[in-house]
Amino acid sequence: MAKLTDDQLQKISQWVQEGASLSVIQGKLASKFGISMTFLDVRLLVDDLNLILQEKEEPKKENDQTSSIQENTPPSLEAGTPTKPAAGVKVEVDAINRPGTMVSGNVTFSDGQIADWYLDMEGRPGLAPRTPGYRPSQGDIMDFQVKLDAALRQAGY
Repeated sequence: MAKLTDDQLQKISQWVQEGASLSVIQGKLASKFGISMTFLDVRLLVDDLNLILQEKEEPKKENDQTSSIQENTPPSLEAGTPTKPAAGVKVEVDAINRPGTMVSGNVTFSDGQIADWYLDMEGRPGLAPRTPGYRPSQGDIMDFQVKLDAALRQAGY
């Protein structure tokens, strides 16, 4: 990890106080300071600085149980509905971690494609699309990072 100056650390604190997410902080570090850090490194940095991210409340949906089932079903599998992209990125954490991982789960991208994600025993992230050669959009990757962070926090990681 890059050595940060006191001014850079103060700027990171300011961004957190302004409500910036980890992915936004990651982008600002790269664009403003030329420092490339992984999402996990940014999360650990924020934790080391004892900063508390401001979590944004997601709007509650009516009939939450039914909607979560429908959101996680690819559009092509829904009976009687035309095929169309799903809205947003959905992240799930496995109840039992896959062998060789600290934590694992799956993600459904906005186009309905599914990938398995994990953090290995050394904290390195990995993403394995179920469709060979699939690459999610940059927007989906950023949304995935934010939702993964929220899901891990909710699961107690």
